[in-house]
Amino acid sequence: MSVANKSVDTIRILSAEAIQRANSGHPGICIGAAPIGYELFADFLNFSYKNPKWDNRDRFVLSAGHGSMLLYSLLHLFGFDVTKEDLMNFRQLGSKTPGHPEYGVTQGIETSTGPLGQGVANAVGFAVAEAHLAAMFNRPDYPVVDHYTYVLCGDGCLQEGISYEACSFAGTQKLGKLILLYDKNDITIEGNINCTFSEDPATRFAAQGWQVIRVNDANNLHVLKAALTRAKSDLTRPTIIICRSVIGYGTPLADSPDVHGAPLGEANLQKTKEFYNWTEEPFCTPEDVREHCLKLAEQKLEKEQEWLKLFAKYERDYPDLAERYKKFMSGADPDFGEMPELFNFSNAEGTRVSGGKILNRLTSALPNLMSGSADLSPSTKTELKGKGYFSPDNREGCNIHFGIREHAMAAICNGIQLHGGLRICCSTFFSFSDYMKGAIRMSAIMDIPVIYVMTHDSIGVGEDGPTHQPVEQLVSLRSIPNVKVFRPCDGRETAAAYISALTSNSPTVIVLSRQNLPQYQGTGLTAMTGGYILSDCAGTPDVLLIGSGSEVEICMNAQQLLAQDGIKARVVSMPSLEVFEKQTDAYKEHVLPTLVRARVCVEAASPMSWYKYSRDLGEVVAMYSFGTSGPAEKLYPHFGFTKEEVAERAKLSIMRVKAL
Repeated sequence: MSVANKSVDTIRILSAEAIQRANSGHPGICIGAAPIGYELFADFLNFSYKNPKWDNRDRFVLSAGHGSMLLYSLLHLFGFDVTKEDLMNFRQLGSKTPGHPEYGVTQGIETSTGPLGQGVANAVGFAVAEAHLAAMFNRPDYPVVDHYTYVLCGDGCLQEGISYEACSFAGTQKLGKLILLYDKNDITIEGNINCTFSEDPATRFAAQGWQVIRVNDANNLHVLKAALTRAKSDLTRPTIIICRSVIGYGTPLADSPDVHGAPLGEANLQKTKEFYNWTEEPFCTPEDVREHCLKLAEQKLEKEQEWLKLFAKYERDYPDLAERYKKFMSGADPDFGEMPELFNFSNAEGTRVSGGKILNRLTSALPNLMSGSADLSPSTKTELKGKGYFSPDNREGCNIHFGIREHAMAAICNGIQLHGGLRICCSTFFSFSDYMKGAIRMSAIMDIPVIYVMTHDSIGVGEDGPTHQPVEQLVSLRSIPNVKVFRPCDGRETAAAYISALTSNSPTVIVLSRQNLPQYQGTGLTAMTGGYILSDCAGTPDVLLIGSGSEVEICMNAQQLLAQDGIKARVVSMPSLEVFEKQTDAYKEHVLPTLVRARVCVEAASPMSWYKYSRDLGEVVAMYSFGTSGPAEKLYPHFGFTKEEVAERAKLSIMRVKAL
């Protein structure tokens, strides 16, 4: 047996042993796809195990994240900081080898994968970033950005709708450095896929503009190598290599769903070892395999050294470009304090319009900013003017036509952000954020600063009716840990939201209005506290009026109405509940004094975010149903969003307090 084939068997056994020890995991793909993983790492993937974040490394994404032990075994053999003990602690609390690959937890993991299909879309994002940066920085004889993105998926990934969206986009964009390795074993948890997935993926991908290569036996390393070589030779289109494999190959449970998502069992593990003539102690790697894989990994270090020499010459011949490249890759933020124009607003306008102005004012300071939408940039106002559109003919374009593909858009943006060197925002109507929820959640889990711009934020959408009028979306996104949701009331609060997003390490959702809103004195950077006193009264307030976005205007008008009756009201603008909650107790007490128990919270959305602030004696003016079709100016009074209603609720709350 060659040492290469022996290495494949080592990956299989290490994976099976770790899953058995954890009594949890998915051995089938780890065993069946081991030759694919080995061939990629051994002969194609450029990486530096001593510097895993090397800029010009190839990216590898395991979209079928349940096969994480396959990846951990590969990382272990090829020199990354994944030890024998880490393999033995697979799926244990606090280990570096969690059940699915997690970005930031394990060295060598490019993105967190788990929900099937997300990794495919992330990989498309990596390929977009590579193509864009290459167009910006490469010069004749200086390919400083020149790497491939490889992604391994299974049947389940290609059944998910997100894969259709992402792969259609990739084919249209002719992302020739994207290679998808499809582990086709025809088995999912419920059995053979012939009852759920009868189409021919080859035909589908060919129709989407991909090069299609078939490997009829995934155990044949020579055929795999030839397929990958052929894939790399065609830079005019992405490539799918359909690798016919046997799930759990060599085990007593091979080619059955029983090997998909459960340990083999001690008896079957022993029989598997007999099939592979395996005599090593548990979790031990044969010495010749260890030497072989480490030798290959050492040879790959030369690629990094060659690139460093190339970049040194690049710095000499193109010093300005080299300096710009380093700034891009460092992720340094500009000094927004030197950009007062961000806060220049005077006329009433929708915050979506303000947001578009802000984005375009930012482009001079953020040349690495990209922006895209799901076919809605004329409405979301997120086009970067004069920056062109990314396409096969214009890789330098900073805008992206994602098409009507909200889920893939968000996941592709995760990949663009993870690649390094770029900042990314994407946009759609707020009601469609439901399509994006899975990818936004992954942004939050990975703690990466993707910016999501959601316009048409309330019943103010008007005539399009309840399907387009978001009601429950605010509370839904606010419930995701590590996500900041900003709903600004005017242009200056919108600018503060963008600055907060651009100086953050976590995702931000900026929720903007379609309808015109007034500009207020006193808004601006203070909004970065999440909540602040916008308009106060003399002395202690009788009531607090708390609102976000377009409803701040109603609170301001209600304050004046109450003043006519001698009632002192404080207006608090609360653009971001999550950010406000991170302030000190003293600050929160200053804005919302505990002793002022009369309160009215106003938001044209679900009331569920607001009971904490209205407390036991307050009122919440909110949406308790879906919206309806009609002009916005009629919908607001129809659902009780008027200054008169807020004033009456304030009086009711005050009466309730006095009755104590």
